[in-house]
Amino acid sequence: MPIFAIHCIDKPMQQALRQATRPQHLAYLEQAIDRVVVAGPLLDENGEPIGSMLLMEFPDYRSAVAFAADDPYARAGLFASVAVTAWRQVLPRPEAPVPEAPPGTPPPR
Repeated sequence: MPIFAIHCIDKPMQQALRQATRPQHLAYLEQAIDRVVVAGPLLDENGEPIGSMLLMEFPDYRSAVAFAADDPYARAGLFASVAVTAWRQVLPRPEAPVPEAPPGTPPPR
């Protein structure tokens, strides 16, 4: 299934709206978890959320746009901009196995 990137930038000074809407946003993503490749907030230089990035599988562009529009963050008016584009993984190569850490290497933090 094709993968689409949903790139959202928050309106300025909307931290309270983001926080209040976060539980609904996470529940919305959880109901589509089988299509989520990766998802998380975009951060400013201080580590504060300033938007969202989702890589998700959809049958087509229209489905991706509809999903983005129905996100509780979007419905609440949090975003200044939303871009939906098709995406293709190049690296690491999808067919390449993930290398194992050498023995004795501490787990990632």
